[in-house]
Amino acid sequence: MLFLASCSGGSKKIIVYTNSNADINEEAKTITQKDVEGHVEKTLNYSGGDKTALTIKLLSGEQKIDIPEGGYYIVNAKAKDTIIGGFQKYSTPEEANRVMTQEELMHNIDSLKQMAQGLNTNAASKTFFILPYTAAKITTNTDATVVGPYHRMTSIEKVGDKDPEVYRFYSIKEVRETIGKLEKLTGVQSPEEEKKP
Repeated sequence: MLFLASCSGGSKKIIVYTNSNADINEEAKTITQKDVEGHVEKTLNYSGGDKTALTIKLLSGEQKIDIPEGGYYIVNAKAKDTIIGGFQKYSTPEEANRVMTQEELMHNIDSLKQMAQGLNTNAASKTFFILPYTAAKITTNTDATVVGPYHRMTSIEKVGDKDPEVYRFYSIKEVRETIGKLEKLTGVQSPEEEKKP
């Protein structure tokens, strides 16, 4: 029992987000980037408490990313796309599909705008702004649910009496598109829309 507990404490679960046609070698700890467009994700698992060093191989050279301790990480190996998001309060399918008030809508727009600028994003608030070729530790819980960019999952089933630990991430492009769609629902036009004839 003691042996299992000590091993699980040092385990690392790493989701790598990268562009199309990337070669992700878990054993060699390398991510070979071959494109600057598209989206691919792969989960890597490592055990032991020692630092894990990943290498992103680019046409322009190499980038090293250190994963220092156990936990759940995101590595953004995308060439030009920031990944942003964070902890999402659990919701049932019924709650996820309910109609939002205008006040809630405006609050969501404001929050998304701040996140897109990297404001109020930090581990303490469980929100993250992950630049290309960097990593972020999301949680110590490697059994948490992480929903990545371009997935459409809006709710999750509850198992037992404990709410699931869920984190939702988007590409910065998705966030900007979502802000535009939400602003149309409020009747507020973005500066870009106002310039159109």
